[in-house]
Amino acid sequence: MIRFPVCLAAVLLPCSAFAQAPNNASDPAQAPVTSTASPEIAQFQKIEDAWDQAINRRDQYALENVLSPLFLDVSGSGDVTTRNQQLAFIIATEDKSLHLQQKIITVRMLGDTAIANGTYVLHHRGSSGEIDEKGVFTHVFERAHSGWFCINSQRTVLREDNGKGKKKSASEFPFHFPTFGKSEK
Repeated sequence: MIRFPVCLAAVLLPCSAFAQAPNNASDPAQAPVTSTASPEIAQFQKIEDAWDQAINRRDQYALENVLSPLFLDVSGSGDVTTRNQQLAFIIATEDKSLHLQQKIITVRMLGDTAIANGTYVLHHRGSSGEIDEKGVFTHVFERAHSGWFCINSQRTVLREDNGKGKKKSASEFPFHFPTFGKSEK
């Protein structure tokens, strides 16, 4: 019995807030922002692009400009490496297909520390041929010497979705909301 008024209020309250919002389209200072990316995301995407280019070009010096001397990397397979180990790998690798592409999704600023989350695709040669490893990452940056340097990297490989083992939901909605779902009564 109480469901109908609650549902009605949940639908009408947000609509009334939009209806009462002032129209400031004539004032350019209060015009809506057209870009969905924040300045921090754009700034850290440039750093990630420099990191990608350093890996893709096997450029040791460019990689040194992105990674802090304190850098630790936890790969998608769980291997832990330091900055020096990363640099040595770039110099010594014979894998000419190695290619990295990273895309920032969020950035959280905490003073002189920034935490960036995003997605990556790492193309490389594996034991069974060339592989596209897709996953998500968390990079922790530290502001030092008027720039940002990555001090920690954590990667998680995404599972392959082969369609097996998926359970069909009995509900007509993808999520169960107790006030909106079908009741047992």
